[in-house]
Amino acid sequence: MAEAKRDTEANIMTPDDLLSGSSLTTKELQQNWREVKRNDRPVRLLFEIPSSRIVEQALSKYVVYQVVVMRSGSFDSRRVSVERRYSDFSRFHHQLLQEFGEELEEVLLPRKLLTGNFNPDNIQERRLALQDYLAKLYSTRCVRHSHHFPAFFTEPEQRRGHSLIRAGQFRAAVEQLQTVLEIQEKLLPWQKPTLVVPTLAALAVGHRDLDDPEQAFGCAHKALPPVRRYGLKQYRAALLELLVDLGYQLGRPVAQMQEELTALRDAERGEACCRSLKELVIQEFL
Repeated sequence: MAEAKRDTEANIMTPDDLLSGSSLTTKELQQNWREVKRNDRPVRLLFEIPSSRIVEQALSKYVVYQVVVMRSGSFDSRRVSVERRYSDFSRFHHQLLQEFGEELEEVLLPRKLLTGNFNPDNIQERRLALQDYLAKLYSTRCVRHSHHFPAFFTEPEQRRGHSLIRAGQFRAAVEQLQTVLEIQEKLLPWQKPTLVVPTLAALAVGHRDLDDPEQAFGCAHKALPPVRRYGLKQYRAALLELLVDLGYQLGRPVAQMQEELTALRDAERGEACCRSLKELVIQEFL
């Protein structure tokens, strides 16, 4: 199998190879060029709304739609999903219209139904229409680069995760925040790397309180580069402090991080945020 794969890869030619490959037939040139193009496809976001369900509560009844987010390409087989109501889509659309107005003239939210909201045929029609709506939004550059875009897919779950941390329910919080992180990572090509910082910080706190220092160290260490690059001072000091503490516990080299933390404290002369990472996480999304 490995040898066959190497043989296949060896037969795929670059554009430069194709230009110099005059000995190849037209059919062979076309086949190789298709392979080059297939392997050089840009990464895109894909949205699917495969199902819905009716929720009945004491004073209300509504439909929620399962929204699956994935990135094109075989390298991303993980399908992550959240649930949203039509009212969530409506609120999202209103926010976008307020900011972008004319740029969304051709992107229409499926109309609100006055009757028949729970009719199976109407639910099916709306499910497909909302799926198409998300695809059109993504194709609009200003939308996919806006802060509203990731917020629609993650903010409710992120708020819930932080609330669970404040309540001391760390295992449930970690499960919730892991879903948030996976969606945010799919969105990163169109968002600043700082998007994942609050989530990684919260996961680091959750894992630490679950007595899982290895995972906590990994999350904090992953958050540090974008924090350094974009100058998030309060996170930088708090992350370094946590990493030094966990590093000693895990037997990792921490001298460089300790020097960085000391230099940061000295340079700021008390202006840097002295709150712990847990304090920052608890106060996030209040």
